[in-house]
Amino acid sequence: MKRQNKLINIFYLPALLLFAVFVVYPLINGIRISFTNWDGFHANYSYVGLQNFERLLTDKTFWTSVKNTLIYGFGSTLFQNILGLAFAVFLNSKFRGRSAVRTIIYLPVMVAPLIMGYMMYFLFNYRGALNDVMTLFHLETVDWLANSSTAVGIMTGINTLQFAGISMVIYLAGLQNIPTTYYEAASIDGVGKWGQFRYISLPLLRPAIVSSIMINIIGGLKLFDIILALVGRSPTGAQSLSVYSPYMYFNKENAGYAAAIGLTSFLLIMIVSAVMMAFLDRKGDDLT
Repeated sequence: MKRQNKLINIFYLPALLLFAVFVVYPLINGIRISFTNWDGFHANYSYVGLQNFERLLTDKTFWTSVKNTLIYGFGSTLFQNILGLAFAVFLNSKFRGRSAVRTIIYLPVMVAPLIMGYMMYFLFNYRGALNDVMTLFHLETVDWLANSSTAVGIMTGINTLQFAGISMVIYLAGLQNIPTTYYEAASIDGVGKWGQFRYISLPLLRPAIVSSIMINIIGGLKLFDIILALVGRSPTGAQSLSVYSPYMYFNKENAGYAAAIGLTSFLLIMIVSAVMMAFLDRKGDDLT
């Protein structure tokens, strides 16, 4: 048995090697670069200590990116879970065409986020389809992506609609694992549909809720493709940290500062995820 276990452990080595090469090494190297003034292209650079991180404290564009990143993360998570749960409850009932409806709702997940972003760009840009429809009804056209607040809301909505299907699948699997006898007993006791949902479905969906929230919030905090497609990489007031970092690297040739932004983004995602996980665990204990 010990020999067999050692043989099984050998098969972990390729995965660990890939993880070390493509995750651990870039992370360590990124931390090192964040303490330099490297421009990202030339071999010469010097260590500047905490200067890049001190610059973050006074960089208004950085703080705008932090605010937008949190909006994308929490906003998308909120609406994705509401829509996903609503779709799951609806599709958990039997009706003709249910499989087709499931496919339609999940279909946007299969589209690459960058492609989805370019599709939405032709809808929301000033000469896009939405303004063409408004012109037909003699309404004043709007430059939807020029205003940062409007652009942030649009991108949050696009991300929500694209990935609500993931939440739907998670919640649908959770609902189908709840024994029907619970609902039958509740019906006999005179509990209505809302009461069954409130006191049976929601408490038993806790593992699905935790999984869906964590997946969605991490994805929202890393939002990149849709922003790049709709407003580009340059700071427009709607950029996130994941967009601002490559902008500083490639456009401003400041790899050291870009690495500091990237490291801050990594820490933000890690802290938010840990806090959310602790909060959800506490709420789960309260339910039990």
